[in-house]
Amino acid sequence: MQVKDIGEQGLLRILQKFCPAEIVGDDCAVMPTTPNQSLAITTDMLVDGVHFSDRTTGPYYAGWRAAAANLSDLAAMGATPLAVTVALAVAADTAVEWVEEFYRGMTACLQEYDTPIVGGDVVRSPVVTVAITAFGQVECDRTISRSNARSGWAIVATGVHGASRAGLELLLNPEFGQNLEKVDRASLIIAHQCPKPRLDVLPIVWEILDSAGEFSIAGMDSSDGLADAIIQICRASGVGAKVDRTKLPIPDIFSEILSTEKALDWALYGGEDFELVLFLPIANAELLVEKIGNGAAIVGIATESTDIWLTDSSGVYPDIVLKLDGGFQHF
Repeated sequence: MQVKDIGEQGLLRILQKFCPAEIVGDDCAVMPTTPNQSLAITTDMLVDGVHFSDRTTGPYYAGWRAAAANLSDLAAMGATPLAVTVALAVAADTAVEWVEEFYRGMTACLQEYDTPIVGGDVVRSPVVTVAITAFGQVECDRTISRSNARSGWAIVATGVHGASRAGLELLLNPEFGQNLEKVDRASLIIAHQCPKPRLDVLPIVWEILDSAGEFSIAGMDSSDGLADAIIQICRASGVGAKVDRTKLPIPDIFSEILSTEKALDWALYGGEDFELVLFLPIANAELLVEKIGNGAAIVGIATESTDIWLTDSSGVYPDIVLKLDGGFQHF
């Protein structure tokens, strides 16, 4: 049997057997360090030709995206960034300017969140590979986990979904979206090249939950797609979901460049939007959406059944089951 026979999820299930069950399974490992604080740790690897290329991102934006991916994982756990380390593998003939631009991109993203690069490693490799480990701090009673969701809770998605996938398509296929205005084209490309980790959402969440007097929330980021995030949270929590396709936060501009089904596919499975997907009691979810404004939406509700359905409140489309294999898989 080979890795390709079991796929990415199958491989992860095998590897998790070598880790403490109480540590793995979320966007970060969380390890208590003091009676009231925990250390959140996440590692993300990027490989040239798989996660980035000069054709679509260039070194500066590849660096930005690498940093943003790790900060997004910290945000998904409710953690404040502390620092990162960077392991870099490059060929001997790699241009020094490429490396410098990559680090400039990383630093530009990290500086927005007062996060320094505090070390790492450099090795020789035939393929440029970057592994970043990010460290964050979270209060023990404010750790956001995937396994806390309850039946009847609302599902909130921040931002829009599918924009990064559309930006990638514009970079790969210049003929795509030729009818777009220049500003709209640029906004989709920026969504792909320069994503923003949603650390800004956390203070709003804390304010709402503190007022409610109860820490009731589950969540993760949507780096692997909106559908992936919803499914992963449901599986970890032992609940199901009904997601309303009419409520999905799809960019308005999609109606001009994509069919309805393609827009839906990119919103659910496109990935790399680095938004947050949060399950929380309905009253708190409504207040969160109100405070964030147009930057968030309630897209569904958790159910007692473990089935995860995409429904249509308009009655035009039949219900379908959401599955993990609709998005990008490494194997």
